[in-house]
Amino acid sequence: MNFTYHIEGGNFSKAGSASSQVKKILKQLNVDSRLIKRIVVSLYEAEVNVVAHAYEGTMNVEIDPEKIVVCFVDKGPGIADIDQAMEKGYSTASPQVREMGFGAGMGLPNIKKNADELNIKSVVDKGTEVEIINYLQ
Repeated sequence: MNFTYHIEGGNFSKAGSASSQVKKILKQLNVDSRLIKRIVVSLYEAEVNVVAHAYEGTMNVEIDPEKIVVCFVDKGPGIADIDQAMEKGYSTASPQVREMGFGAGMGLPNIKKNADELNIKSVVDKGTEVEIINYLQ
């Protein structure tokens, strides 16, 4: 099963809608509710990162009987130092994003905590790819 969702940069009113769609699909597939929660937390955090930092992006979802692989690909400023970005509390969010209650610097740490595997590739001034893998067994 494969799905692709477009994510609009800067559109916080739609932030989380793609993650919610995946949640509905996982419920229909009778995935364990605790696992759904872990998956959806990581997807929501990644989706909000695209909305907060990039011009646009996609969320590509691949579900098979063993695992769910979700790849976020965005066009944006990229991440200059991925190790630093993984530190709790480190944020490059704009003041406007922070005023809306986002940008606390917990996105990537929360993704890592809730994913079985996390892979990040980024090129400054081009964009970022975030691959999140959770095993269903």
